[in-house]
Amino acid sequence: MSDWKAICRIDDIPRLGSRRVSRPHGLDVAVFRSEQDEIFALLDRCPHKGGPLSQGIVFGTSVACPLHNWTIGLADGCARAPDEGCTPRFSVKVEAGLVHLDAHELQTVGTGLARPTAGPAHHPAAA
Repeated sequence: MSDWKAICRIDDIPRLGSRRVSRPHGLDVAVFRSEQDEIFALLDRCPHKGGPLSQGIVFGTSVACPLHNWTIGLADGCARAPDEGCTPRFSVKVEAGLVHLDAHELQTVGTGLARPTAGPAHHPAAA
């Protein structure tokens, strides 16, 4: 039995757009809305190089990663061939115009993944 957490109203998510949900632990969750008002939720991290999927272009039931244009399926979080890899997805329920995410998944899914960092890699100075 799932415990659901209300996130926003469906109208708070633009059609063919997204909304980012911050969490106290782990990476943000990206909540997407298709042109047909289907709602999907994925970890806001492309499986390729960690790009923010919430900033990608939504088309049909996919999103294009803004970094390298990988196509990620919104229903399964998986990259489309020839690319490979998946990002975690979250259970979604829409009820009376409110978007809900599974509270347990929000607390546990993807919390151990590191946030990607931009810029040159940090190398400790040699002793």
